Amino acid sequence: MSPDLTLTVQETGPGSTYELTGDQVAALVAVPDLVRLTPAPGRRWNVRGNQKVGLIRLPTRSGGAIHLQLRPKLGIRDLLFLLSYSSTDPWHPEPVTAATADDLLPALADLLARTARRTLEGGVLHGYQEVAEELPLIRGRIRTTDQLRRTGLPLPISVRYDDHTPDIPENRILLAALHLAAHLPGVPHPTRLTLRHLAHRLHGVRRSHPGERLPIWTPTRLNARYTSALRLAELLLSGRSIRQEGGAPTPADGFLLDLPKVFERFLTVTLGEALSRHGIRCSPQDVHRLDEARRATFRPDLVLYRGGRPISVMDAKYTFLKVTSPPVEHLYQLLAYCTALGISHGHLVYAATGGNTAPTDHVIRCSPVTITAHALNLNEPPAGLLAQIAALADRTATAAPRDSA
Repeated sequence: MSPDLTLTVQETGPGSTYELTGDQVAALVAVPDLVRLTPAPGRRWNVRGNQKVGLIRLPTRSGGAIHLQLRPKLGIRDLLFLLSYSSTDPWHPEPVTAATADDLLPALADLLARTARRTLEGGVLHGYQEVAEELPLIRGRIRTTDQLRRTGLPLPISVRYDDHTPDIPENRILLAALHLAAHLPGVPHPTRLTLRHLAHRLHGVRRSHPGERLPIWTPTRLNARYTSALRLAELLLSGRSIRQEGGAPTPADGFLLDLPKVFERFLTVTLGEALSRHGIRCSPQDVHRLDEARRATFRPDLVLYRGGRPISVMDAKYTFLKVTSPPVEHLYQLLAYCTALGISHGHLVYAATGGNTAPTDHVIRCSPVTITAHALNLNEPPAGLLAQIAALADRTATAAPRDSA
């Protein structure tokens, strides 16, 4: 059995060089787009991040394992704010503690522990579930059809009743997340104890099996105090698997986040809210047709509509540009979107961590299309980042054409 290997790589940048065996290289490339490998002299390989963060364990064929830690370029506080918009109902994270401020997994586990503890201080939520079973007494309603099929003794009686139980979807999701967070690597011992104590408070809740689909819950007035804890729990549980393009999710021993999707979701939610105040509706990931035969399809990140008519298109790019001019292939992409949608203005929105974030217009030659490149400074505090979103919405709404009527 080969010894375990720990690799620490930043999500972007030149990467790090390690000496890897053939089995270890095979384990890294078995998950598409996880990292980028480039051969180096000798048996060494340069391992570069591919815009994913987290920590997962990859088993090798020789019996060992690779512990791959992918560190974010953003600060943990900034990343948590982006993650708070990962669902349709954004939650607002508490500040992370100094002890967990430099590592994502301990920060998420600590945040879940504090959020769940505050949630459960009001008591464990109960709900009614219909139960059908055989009892030696009458409880609820008799299942007449099942009872009449009996021969011989009339007992037990087939009954159906509503049980007031903690075993409801909200508590199942929370319990699964508490167990996961308690086993994440790098979580301090006091945080693990808190997570286990909170899990014990959910006595009577069935624990989900590995690979089991998460139960569905619906926000209501009754479970409103659970919302923040459940959104964070769903985020943690969604990071348990690696979803290959066009395939089923592969369970991962650890936690993994795809940051381009996090950035896209943040932009979709925040910009959609800001543009709605201008009478503009944002529609994410709609399928459109590029050619007259309607064979070639494309899915822009956001299409902006006013009065049911497309007025602009936008694409989120989790790319930290060092120059103000976007790559030519990005301009080609937006030009194709604008042409197929019959609109004259498209927008590229990039991530940034400082520097010049002023928008730049690119007027396409021999075409009525203008493409504007924007950059959002993700290192800004939450209020500053949302102010950038508001400014982007104002500029987008001003540039968008209005009906002549």
